[in-house]
Amino acid sequence: MWGDADGVHDDPCDKPPCRGCSSYLMEPYVKCADCGPPPFLLCLQCFARGFEYKKHQSDHRYEIMTSDFPVLDPSWTAQEEMALLEAVMDCGFGNWQDVANQMRTKSKEDCEKHYMKHFINNPLFASTLLNLKQAEEAKNTETAIPFQSTDDPPRPTFDSLLSRDMAGYMPARADFIEEFDNYAEWDLRDIDFVEDDSDVLHALKIAVVDIYLSRLRERQRRKKIIKDHGLINLRKFQILERRYPKEVQDLYEVMRHFARIVGPVQHDKFIESHALEFELRREIKRLQEYRAAGIKTFCMILASIQQYQSLRIQLCQVVRLVPGAYLEYKAALVNECIKEGSLRLAQARALIKIDVNKTRKIYDFLIREGCINKA
Repeated sequence: MWGDADGVHDDPCDKPPCRGCSSYLMEPYVKCADCGPPPFLLCLQCFARGFEYKKHQSDHRYEIMTSDFPVLDPSWTAQEEMALLEAVMDCGFGNWQDVANQMRTKSKEDCEKHYMKHFINNPLFASTLLNLKQAEEAKNTETAIPFQSTDDPPRPTFDSLLSRDMAGYMPARADFIEEFDNYAEWDLRDIDFVEDDSDVLHALKIAVVDIYLSRLRERQRRKKIIKDHGLINLRKFQILERRYPKEVQDLYEVMRHFARIVGPVQHDKFIESHALEFELRREIKRLQEYRAAGIKTFCMILASIQQYQSLRIQLCQVVRLVPGAYLEYKAALVNECIKEGSLRLAQARALIKIDVNKTRKIYDFLIREGCINKA
């Protein structure tokens, strides 16, 4: 296909002119599948009026030439997907500003969000990522992210936003500004053991000290939980949570209260097992839908897709529509059918303002494919 080498810019001067009107071609344009070489190219206007020249006839098979189609996201074209991968390879993962500068069509935030969503956190790869993580666990049983004072965490200024996110932790002292049960010592401030205390008073004072020691043990227990589970640097902990699908993130939020009962390794394994269960349930549901449709093997899936694509192309050739226009008409009819519960031919003709015979063919095709149903 003709186009710019970087896959983002589309200079019409790089393409040969239309054989019908000699104007520079702009995507999408049409290539005759029966003529050539050299390729016989037409703009959409010349194709629509049935331009013929020498051996080329208006009823020849044709191909729509464009790279301006979505692959993973409706707002990203195939050109931009390739450009993003090349930019990340050139600039390095995480250098989103440099990636955006190289692409020139997307912002820094767009590049980072799209790459993380579709190439890092894509649920299709979740099972693979889980297997990799389990293999890593086999080598190192400490799968949680325990925090040690030697890890040199961020050292924010006092009372800053990051300081509050870190629960007031002071890295230099490896301790917190404010303790849990911070006023526990107040109960001891007036206690003084003297020789003339009665046995009852002495026992009472000992009981107060025991209560204070139990409060200290609870304080240390909570510190240990925070450090072992990696909760001091909260932002880092939240970034790790985002690797899961939304349903698992909600589970993580609910089960966080129970993290104190088990160790960090056991808690992480519990969440990972539910993430795997979520993926398996979704895969089972998808396979059940295939089975209900009569599809039992992967080859049958491919054959079904190819057959549907072939029928759709044949329909576009018969009614002389570019695939993009057909998809727009299909979406309008399907949405109306979902809203109304059914769809009559008269409603279809009112929705799409084209030749009534073309509308009838599209309507009948969607009925046969089960995309819409009659009233």
